[in-house]
Amino acid sequence: MTTELTMLAASAGLAWILIMTAALPKILSEGMGWAFGNRAETPPGAPWVERATRAHANLHENLIIFAILVLVAHVAGRSSDASATGAVIFFAARVAHALVYIAGIPGLRTLVWAVSVGGMFMVASALLP
Repeated sequence: MTTELTMLAASAGLAWILIMTAALPKILSEGMGWAFGNRAETPPGAPWVERATRAHANLHENLIIFAILVLVAHVAGRSSDASATGAVIFFAARVAHALVYIAGIPGLRTLVWAVSVGGMFMVASALLP
């Protein structure tokens, strides 16, 4: 498996970890009845839980683009050292982004997000002629 595909799979794993990080505290506080219900009204969780929810949503927004770039580069046979490095940068920055977001450090959060976007641009560069 290529580095890019490995980082895509690892990013999917990170998304799952963030889902559970946000969901488990709410399930523990609200109970299984709430978890199995429609959750029409979800009481706010602790601030870090709400930040974990937003970190997960942000990852989803970026993961779609990253996945498309990685898969197109793979199918087109255009993977390169730069795209592999970009994929590693994307994943590492997304891990840092999640940790910094949950910790509540806004300026650094934006910086590591920008680094992850730079990683995506490196993957995209493999698609250029």
